[in-house]
Amino acid sequence: MTNRSNECFSSFASLNSEFSPGFRVIDYFSDHISFNVCIKDKDDTSHTHQLNEMVLKSTSSPSVAIIASDVSIKNNVTTSIAHMYTYNKHLTKMIHYTVLITSTEAELFAIRCGINQAMNLNSIAKIIVVTDSIHVARKIFNPSVHPYQIQSVSILSELHNFFNRHEDNTIKFWECPSHLKWHLHNKVNKETKSF
Repeated sequence: MTNRSNECFSSFASLNSEFSPGFRVIDYFSDHISFNVCIKDKDDTSHTHQLNEMVLKSTSSPSVAIIASDVSIKNNVTTSIAHMYTYNKHLTKMIHYTVLITSTEAELFAIRCGINQAMNLNSIAKIIVVTDSIHVARKIFNPSVHPYQIQSVSILSELHNFFNRHEDNTIKFWECPSHLKWHLHNKVNKETKSF
């Protein structure tokens, strides 16, 4: 059996405490987690306006970190990118390249990297993750057996620590369809140049 197979097999650890009823992050901290989903059949104007408002409000708060994740696969090379913005600091860009993984694994990894970076700042009380793969973000909190549990367990462990740090800490996942990403990046870049 290859190491890759061993990794997949170990990810099905249904006895892992992060997936045990009563210990799950979603059980203890459900009111600290939220999702803002774009309604597919509606005009993009409303969602774009909401994204604008979120960026304007969040970039002026020293307790908020905005993470925008993106993944692309070209010639079997997967690129995971996590942009992070925190108040009065330059935009941070984390890029990772890998091969032989799915876009779902790469997206979870990008989200994990962003959350990890935000948690390293003690002043952060709210993490906003902007992604075009909201269905992937929902997998983090899915306790059923799935092949992405290694990433989910890592993210849930970090979130458990983040929520325990202070009772008001929250995370919000914003869906930003691919065709609106340029707008979000332009808005964040404009706001970060103002300091």
